[in-house]
Amino acid sequence: MVRMTVQKKILYEEIKHFTSFFNASELHTQAIKNDKKIGLATTYRFLNTLEKEGEIHSFSCNDKKIYSNKKTNHAHFTCEKCGKLKHLTLKNVDFLSEVMEGEICHFQIELNGICASCKVQSPKI
Repeated sequence: MVRMTVQKKILYEEIKHFTSFFNASELHTQAIKNDKKIGLATTYRFLNTLEKEGEIHSFSCNDKKIYSNKKTNHAHFTCEKCGKLKHLTLKNVDFLSEVMEGEICHFQIELNGICASCKVQSPKI
């Protein structure tokens, strides 16, 4: 367990307020409202420690690292034509247990293709 300093307690409490994915900068912005001395480097170190201990999970989104305080998944679709990124909510992932032994904690799926808007504009794709 992490030795809890006042700054780490503030960071930890702020993480609990996120209901969705967040990045280090967003956490830092919220934390400095309580203590302006909390540095961005401290925020990154704290997130790395929590991730190593399995208390939070990280995912890659749009070439950036994001975090979740819930055991969840991260899935998104990126249009190869316009670059638009859409986050997806997957409610049923039973198909994963058919190809994997053991227990899945969290996962990330990246889908690429042509979005509906681009498909309408160029139906021959």
